Formats: sequence, C-alpha cells, structure tokens
Amino acid sequence: MKASSIVLLVLLAAGCVGGKQQISAEDKAKLAANILDAVPPDAKKTDVNFENKVHLVGYKIEPEIAGPGAQVKATYYWRCDEPLEEGWRLFTHLQHEGFDRHEGLDGVGPLREARGNSQVLGPDRWERGKIYADEQTFTMPKELKGPDSLLYVGIFKGDARLTIRSGPNDGDNRAIVAKLKTGIAPKPEQKRGVNDVPELDVMKLGANEKIVIDGNGNDKAWGGAASTGPFVDVGTGKPNTSFPINGSAKLLYDDENLYVLITVSDPDVVGYFTTKEEQPKDWTAGGQPMTWNRHTAEIMIDPDGDGDNVNYYEIQINPQNKVFKSQFDGYNKPKVEPQGPFGHEDWDPKMKTQVVVKGTIDNPADKDEGYTVEAQIPWKAFEKGAKELPPKPGGTWRFNFYAMANNGGVAWSPILGQGNFHKASRFGRVRWVTKDFLALGADAGAGDAGLADAGAAKADAGATVKDAGK
Repeated sequence: MKASSIVLLVLLAAGCVGGKQQISAEDKAKLAANILDAVPPDAKKTDVNFENKVHLVGYKIEPEIAGPGAQVKATYYWRCDEPLEEGWRLFTHLQHEGFDRHEGLDGVGPLREARGNSQVLGPDRWERGKIYADEQTFTMPKELKGPDSLLYVGIFKGDARLTIRSGPNDGDNRAIVAKLKTGIAPKPEQKRGVNDVPELDVMKLGANEKIVIDGNGNDKAWGGAASTGPFVDVGTGKPNTSFPINGSAKLLYDDENLYVLITVSDPDVVGYFTTKEEQPKDWTAGGQPMTWNRHTAEIMIDPDGDGDNVNYYEIQINPQNKVFKSQFDGYNKPKVEPQGPFGHEDWDPKMKTQVVVKGTIDNPADKDEGYTVEAQIPWKAFEKGAKELPPKPGGTWRFNFYAMANNGGVAWSPILGQGNFHKASRFGRVRWVTKDFLALGADAGAGDAGLADAGAAKADAGATVKDAGK
C-alpha cells in the first residue's frame, strides 16, 4: 500500500478531514435531535451576532422562576452562518446577584462534552445553515441572595472571544441571554449618593505582554482587562436606549505608557472633518477639529485623583482618527468662545492612536456597527498634576469616558446634573494594581477582571445630554 493511502486511512480513522477534527458517526447519531433546520416556535427570539459567523437566535428557560436549589433547564439556539476553525468552544457564565464571581458552566450539556481540545458538537464542528440546540441543566445555589441571576453565553478559544457585533451583550463579548427570577424579594433600593462614582482596578501589563496600537484591540492582554461595562445616561446614570450610540472602555499600563481601548457602537458613523481651510468654523483657533460637534470618543483624566478640576486633561479621538487634545488649569479654564483656544491646546502628549471602523464613514444609506479607538499615552504627558509617574500600585486617578454625537453622549460615570462633561468630581476612580499588589491581600476593588462591568451599570445605552461643556 502506498504511504499516501496509509496517511489517508489514519486521518479518516481519527475523524480528521482537512486537518480539522470531525464529529464521529456515533456522536452525531446521539446528538441528531440537537441539530435543527429552524428555531422551535415556542422559543423566545433574540439575535446576537458573533462576527457574522454565528448568531444566537433563540432560547428557552424552564422554570420561569428558579429559586434556591431549583433545577433549571436552559436551551440556546445557535445558527451557524460560517464554519469556525478548530478550537472554538461554547461558554456559559451564571452571575448570581450578591456573588463576587460568576458560576462557570462551560462544559455542561450534551453538545459540550470534551473531545480532545474541542467540544463534541461545539461551534468548530457546526455546519453552515444549521440550528444547534445547546441544552444545559444546572442547579441554583441554595444560598441565593437576590431576586435575579444573569445568564451569559459566548464563544471562546484560549483567551480570545468571538466579538459580538450586535445584540444584547455586556460589553465584554458575552451575550446576555436572560435574567433568571429567583423569587427572592429584592432588598430596599438605596438611593444613589450625590458623590458616588464607579470604580475600576486597572492591571499592569506582565513582562511579556505587549499592546500593539492598531485599532483592533485584539491583543491578548485586552481580553483579561477589566471593562467599564456599557456607558450610561449622563444625567441619570440609568440605561436609556433612545440614544443610538454607546460604548465601553478598558485601560492597561506599564512603566512607560497608559493604554486605552474604547469600543463604540454607532449605527451611522460620522467623520465629517476635512481641513481647517475648508471648514474654518469647525476647527479651533489652535488648529484642532471640534470633534465634539460630530461623533467622537472622549477621555477625561485627572491625574492627582482629587476631583478638584485643577490640572486635568481632555482627549477626543473621532472615527477618522482625528484628535482634539488639551490641558486645563481649572474647570473649563482657560476657554475662549466660540473658536477657542479651549484649554492649553499646545499640550502635546506624544501619543499614538489608531481607529478601526466597522462600517463606512459618512454614509447614512447603510447601517454601521461602530468603531474601536486604541491609544498609547506616555506617562510624561501628565507631569503637570500627577503625584508620581508612573503611578504606584494602589494609587488612584480620576477618569471619565464618553461616546459622543453632536455634543451629547453617554458616559462611564454620570454627571447627575452637577456640571458638564468636564466636572472632575464626577469622574470615576481608577486604581492602579499589579498581580503582586493584589496577592498581598489588598482589596481588589473591581473584582475579577474577567467579569467586566467593574463599577458600571449593565446598560445598553443612555439618553443624550446636550451642552457637553464646550
């Protein structure tokens, strides 16, 4: 027998075709009832788009109220639009109210039985056009503390997750399936204090971790970075889907630089800016585009962390990667209307920025997904105002992040009517940490970075608030 024939027989015996492991005939027969042509009519409909390759299109949860110790059956209906490469697997996170960490259910269910580095009928073995009924049965903890438990699903490979382009999600590529009712009475709602702001622990990069500023935000380190979660209404701090744009942000750092990643969902991405000569009323006297009057991501930074608006910084980066940057001595000061300068526009942070747009800029005829902003800012840029550079573990700065359109927007930390977008006392608190710092027993503050949503409301969008403060 020829050597090539022997190799072919070995591959077939191993269930390997084209270098990709295939489901065995025995397993396929056992799971035939989980492979469908359509979503059952009694399933609840949803549509979560994973990179145009896989869609979560429906689900069933039984029973409707799952109290302490109750057994729950959840079925997720996945549609395969484009086969995935080997190694992609399904995950499930069940986050119970009042629990510090989520419950991992990645390997629960007939489709998810382990077969080497894959699941027996995981997403890397799905066929185009088919619907897969992904069933899980699990028991609710007896020590449930709150009225709700959130059920998340997604698709991962190593430290990477398939990106969610649309549909209900938490901003960290986890699809929100359902809020399970536990039957436990909610605790009396505590009124938000006027000084309450969200907090975020920001991890220092490891010695072998690097961030490449290309606008993609797909470096491995970003996958483990804590997220602000979806931005909220600037005026109320609550979600409001009437504003079409939203965003979330992540931070990382090393001894030389601060790294920023802002992901903006925007169904109609606007760039607009050309040159100061062509658009003199849309550019400042200092020669910078007035990006806040169109679509942009915004970063506010108070290095000493006291929120007094003395020596703070503003950076805006729009979908065209056009930048407005300035340093302010006091609250909106100096400022000259109507063309500026706004602050000290000659401040040069010597930063690197890149933007990737998912869609087309300035084309209202189509529907866009949004854009991703990535920035590297040297610590030296913050010499005016910072107590120490680079910041030491445990040190605290104040930040705010905005996703803006037409001088309105949504924010990480709401202003609550106490000023405009420059109000530093309303900026969220960022604490710089390292793995060693946390291992010494320091309060982790933002908790497990993999859970995202540190200190921010789980919301989809916020209502516009005009007069952002320019």
